[in-house]
Amino acid sequence: MRGVLWVCAGALAIHLIPLFLPRNMPEQELAIARATPDINSRRTFLVPLKTNDKATAADLRAAAELLREGAPAEAHDLALEAERRDPTAVETQLLLARICDLERMGRCVEQSLRKANQLAPTDARADLLRADLNEEKGDLAGATEALARAHQRIPGDVQVGVRYGRLLSRLRQPDEALKVFASLEGRLPPARLLVERGLVFGKEGRGREAVKMLQQAVQADPMLAEGHFQLGLAWAQLGNDDAAEEALRRADRLNVADTRALATLCTLQVKSGRLEGARQTRSDLERRFPQRMDAIREQCRLP
Repeated sequence: MRGVLWVCAGALAIHLIPLFLPRNMPEQELAIARATPDINSRRTFLVPLKTNDKATAADLRAAAELLREGAPAEAHDLALEAERRDPTAVETQLLLARICDLERMGRCVEQSLRKANQLAPTDARADLLRADLNEEKGDLAGATEALARAHQRIPGDVQVGVRYGRLLSRLRQPDEALKVFASLEGRLPPARLLVERGLVFGKEGRGREAVKMLQQAVQADPMLAEGHFQLGLAWAQLGNDDAAEEALRRADRLNVADTRALATLCTLQVKSGRLEGARQTRSDLERRFPQRMDAIREQCRLP
């Protein structure tokens, strides 16, 4: 036991040595700050980087990112210094926009995003960030407009196209959404494309068309878990509980790490009065995901 204690004390001393050595390299301060969860302690290491001549704009952005959530005012100062040292960096403007959003400084957000677009007219990141911020506020129309600009800048980007199409569908613009998905042919796997089209039909209340499209998707790719999951939801909307259960269980078997399929099945079983089946389904989920037990019980409430 005495030997173990000496070993532990030696290890602790080794880890504490860097704290007592003279430091003037930004990398050292950043490394210590990343290992420090307390925001007040992080300030001690990061705020002085503003006056450190060795700190690059990238160092200052990294420091601002570490302080953004808990100390946005200090993060803002560091980001402004990063801008002073490298006025051409788009990344600094994007960071400033996120910080200003936390500080509820709308004019600052707009100014930073506008500068980002001016610095890189073909870069879609400013529009994507604007879409994120608008969507978080519930402004789906504003988010869709931003995604439209991003889609124009990078029309071949699959992730942007899918997100844009889904937002158009949520805004009840199915024709426009289908056009966007049509533009992704050859870039998005055919089965995934069929799923997205099926979701558009489902959103419009065209349940049978949605089921048909989703059936084509799972026939094109029988291993596509998301296709089976969405097919289960579509069958449930049409009131076909047996077909919904079959599709949801298939989705669960294909992706055992995803709780959505069984959680949805449990909810459907409760609604239809199949309480014994619901108890068994929830029990299976709790057994497989003990760390998510509270969330599972919230998702599937038994009477």
